[in-house]
Amino acid sequence: MASLLYTAHVPEGENLSAVPAVIALHGWGASAHDLLGLAPSLHGGKVLMLCPQGQVEINVGGGMKGYGWFPLVPGQPADPVAFEASANQLRSFLDEVTPRYSIDPRRTIVTGFSQGGVMAYELALRDPKRFAGLVAMSTWFPEPLIESLPKLPEHEGFPVLIMHGTQDTMLPVERARESREALRPFGVSITYREFDMAHEIRQDALRVLLRWLDERILQRTP
Repeated sequence: MASLLYTAHVPEGENLSAVPAVIALHGWGASAHDLLGLAPSLHGGKVLMLCPQGQVEINVGGGMKGYGWFPLVPGQPADPVAFEASANQLRSFLDEVTPRYSIDPRRTIVTGFSQGGVMAYELALRDPKRFAGLVAMSTWFPEPLIESLPKLPEHEGFPVLIMHGTQDTMLPVERARESREALRPFGVSITYREFDMAHEIRQDALRVLLRWLDERILQRTP
């Protein structure tokens, strides 16, 4: 049993060691089911997609529960202890599922939406050897994380896609622009796109995501 609850899209009849993998991290108040619906659109559905669930429980109203990766207080930085604990849980999760699903880091991307994107930044840039790319959706690259990350040779040319909505009132698009500039000193290969959307993933953004994945990651041979 994995250390984190997760949902999975596992393509039938495929040699998993040859299948591209996507680790998808949900946003604040969502769950392990939130991003799984993208899986059938990725690489014709022939992709392994794992969506772990954060362990911070949130009451989202109506008796419903959502989840997060670390306590979120508007206008304040994340508690460093809680953030590190969550990051370590995710690294343990990766350690567990990598052999279980024969995951090849050379064909694996990590993506996150909103708060999940912060965790994706942490995982990918802290240890880029685990992944072939990073997709940051409607998220931000927080200054404490920027300051704590080492500059690594593996950062050079590492593929990063940033997507954000110009109508996002939860996380203004300026946060994405700041994140893009903060990434430049790491030497990663940045693809940056803005869309006429709010805090969401619309079809035009999804098309860009699919094209980027196919061109940069998913079409690579094992």
